[in-house]
Amino acid sequence: MTALDITIGICAYNEAQNIERSIRSIYDQKTKDINVEEVIVVSSGSTDGTDDIVRRLAEEYGNITLIRQEKREGKNSAINCYLDNKTCDVVVMLNADNIFGNENSLYSLVSPFFNEKVGMVGGHPVPTNDKKDKVGFATHVLWTMHHHLALVYPKIGELVAFRDIGTRLPTDQQSDEDIIRMNLENAGYDCIYAPDAIVLNRGPETEEDFLKQRIRVNIGEVNMKRKFDYDIPSWNKKYLMKAVIGTVKDLGFHPFKLLYAVRLEMKARKTAEEHIDSGDADMNIWDQVATTKKL
Repeated sequence: MTALDITIGICAYNEAQNIERSIRSIYDQKTKDINVEEVIVVSSGSTDGTDDIVRRLAEEYGNITLIRQEKREGKNSAINCYLDNKTCDVVVMLNADNIFGNENSLYSLVSPFFNEKVGMVGGHPVPTNDKKDKVGFATHVLWTMHHHLALVYPKIGELVAFRDIGTRLPTDQQSDEDIIRMNLENAGYDCIYAPDAIVLNRGPETEEDFLKQRIRVNIGEVNMKRKFDYDIPSWNKKYLMKAVIGTVKDLGFHPFKLLYAVRLEMKARKTAEEHIDSGDADMNIWDQVATTKKL
């Protein structure tokens, strides 16, 4: 079997405390017949030493390229930048504050592309937050539901790989994975979920940060529906009910914490719709959610 060449793209803005762990987790992977041809890091206006860390790692590993944007232009601009500079057709999007969860995660994510019908694959985000804390529990509810929803109808986000068919993202909004997926599906490709492709992330630790993050995500999802009439599976009540059952089985029945998590998400969705109705539809550059940077 011919090895599959891939590019790994990382967008970074002031990720000095995370970027080294994220990059090193790539080189800890058992890639088998996958060849990581290049790792491209787009640093968008970083001022905290992120760039120096990437340069040092580039000397160590040899196939890392740093592209620096002098000012922060938003995630979609950074994604477009590494897509325009890559050499491989299959691209992995790894967040700078995430790490692969086990040594086979990358292979689980990318190996489906040996099937030419596959256009996009989503990984399995697992938060490192403490479940005993109510906000931490809400984060686990969110990502456990994401997992069970994806088992029924692939909900792709946080860690993704895709075939580049020329899609470039609008820089005036922050939806990224959903736009890429929509275009791939319209081109006839399958989009699937790889539950063994585990990526560790850190959810918010405060209610304020939880809402900030979820409002941002929901603005993007509402826009996808209104602008493109594209249905996001996490808004489908039938799928959500199945995901709730699986989540309760995994996390246990904690009624007060579950209600708290539901209340937060409902508030985030309502606020997102109010943002769009008021004309403040979709900003591509957001304040960092500080408490998510402690992986």
